[in-house]
This record gives sequence, C-alpha cells and structure tokens, in this order.
Amino acid sequence: MKNIFNAQVVSEIVSRINKLYASTQPQWGKMSVGQMLAHCNITYEMVYESKHAKPNAFVKLMLKLFVKNKVVGESSYQKNGQTAPQFIIKEDKNFNIEKERLIAYLQKTQGLGEGYFEGRESHSFGKLTVTNGIICFISISIITFDSLVYRLE
Repeated sequence: MKNIFNAQVVSEIVSRINKLYASTQPQWGKMSVGQMLAHCNITYEMVYESKHAKPNAFVKLMLKLFVKNKVVGESSYQKNGQTAPQFIIKEDKNFNIEKERLIAYLQKTQGLGEGYFEGRESHSFGKLTVTNGIICFISISIITFDSLVYRLE
C-alpha cells in the first residue's frame, strides 16, 4: 500500500490529480470529476474538520467488525460497490475548489507525518496505529483515488 506520509507518493498523487480536468469523463460510475474529488476530501474532513458526526457506539462497533477490513485492505474497491452514506456526493461540486482542497489535505497530512496520527481516534474504526497498517482514514483517499474510474496515467 502506498504511504501518504512519503513525499514522493504525495508528489505522484498530486501529479495525477493535476492531469484531471473538469471535463474528464469516468470510465464507469456516476460521479463527475468534481464529485469524485469531493468524495476523496470527505476522509480528510473527518480528520481535520468537525463537519461530520461520529457514529454512535453500536454503529462504530459494526463498522469495526464488518467494514474495517474491506476499507483498509490493499485490494481495490469493486466497481459500483456500496458507498457509505457520508461519502455519497449527489450535488455538483466545483472542480477547481475540490482539486485544491484535496492537494492541500494531501500535503498537510504528509507534512504532519505518521507520528501525528499514531494512536488517534478514527471516526469509525477506533484508535489508529501505523504498525498494523490502520492509518486508514488517511489511506482511504489514496485507495479510493487509485481505484476510481478516472484514467490518470
């Protein structure tokens, strides 16, 4: 799995983001490129902003038991797979704003480094550790970005 705390990885991802245009068409799925970028930004909003409500204890337990391994695993998401409600983007989003936000979040996260996130509480999965590969709320956007439908090569 790519490491968002590696400057070279962030540089590569930013380069790929910069190849997108507002008119870029998906290979599959329903989201526009602006919506896809907003979708990726939600992960970072959960980390850096108080925009999203945390799940209650029961929902958090269910997420840890049934969802966590699918989300933090190294395999790509399946086409047209189920998306958590807070990650569904229905309204149009400004491509340039979402693009700038995602790049800023990536750079901020890389700059803060692994130590900043070690032991922090995830919105959905409990305490995070670097050693067991569960910097998931950071790596979700990488996984999502890599497995989404926009050709970035």
